[in-house]
Amino acid sequence: MNILSYVLPIFVILILVISLIKKVEIYKVFSYGVTSALKLIFAIFPAILAVLLISELFEQSELYSYFLKVFSPILKCFGIPKEVYKLLILKPFSGSGSLALLDEIFSRYGASGYVALCACCIFGSSETVFYISALYYSKCKNKKATKGIIISLIATFISSVFACFICRFFV
Repeated sequence: MNILSYVLPIFVILILVISLIKKVEIYKVFSYGVTSALKLIFAIFPAILAVLLISELFEQSELYSYFLKVFSPILKCFGIPKEVYKLLILKPFSGSGSLALLDEIFSRYGASGYVALCACCIFGSSETVFYISALYYSKCKNKKATKGIIISLIATFISSVFACFICRFFV
């Protein structure tokens, strides 16, 4: 049997023992945590739903194709392979869509070449900017998200360009 299968039960037992030693009312603390989590979920749900709907509409609409046409010459200048353009543009919007594109890239071009290495770096070195922004700004008092989102998108682009540059040395 694998030793990792014992980690979670040992962790739970350890929490129970420590809370008994400190005389913590386990059920009361657990109930409070669940109540707090549900309040948080209800507070951020509209923002998450909006981002998911917008990202799906962006992917299914002609706007997605238009972005690819407009940004292709720019991305080519930076040395990003054309096979990962879709991933680069979709990543700030959708993590699951990006994962599906990554799988498609692996299936089409293999998992060990330059294209796959760039795709992995782009996928792993950036975050779904709009999802994280929706979570953050839904609970933040300052609702001016424009500057933060623009800076995040620029940082995502720069990290992708740099990642593809570094990948050239490992293939």
